Amino acid sequence: QGQPVESGGGLVQAGGSLRLSCVIRRSILSVFTSRLRGWYRQAPGKERELVATISSGGDIVYGDSVKGRFTISRDNTRKTVYLQMNSLKPEDTGVYYCRFGDDGNEAWGQGTQVTVSS
Repeated sequence: QGQPVESGGGLVQAGGSLRLSCVIRRSILSVFTSRLRGWYRQAPGKERELVATISSGGDIVYGDSVKGRFTISRDNTRKTVYLQMNSLKPEDTGVYYCRFGDDGNEAWGQGTQVTVSS
């Protein structure tokens, strides 16, 4: 149904910005647009948590800790999901994973490291 591949992570100072990209490989357009797409993250010693998701209908959900700072978007023609991260904080540090698909039928990317220094 498609394999997510993330890019765009790196090291940034607090207050800075990064944009993550997730291309859904081996997916046709109709499948890409009909599935849930989103970003999750996992900090060392913590469970994976929701960052942002966008449904097939375009409904967006953000985790409480990123509201007002992060923006999820997608480009259907490129079968790509983006995460624009502004006003980054050290607590945003972690591995960011792209999710593609609904509960029970999802695929995950390998993750991209985001490190925010204070």
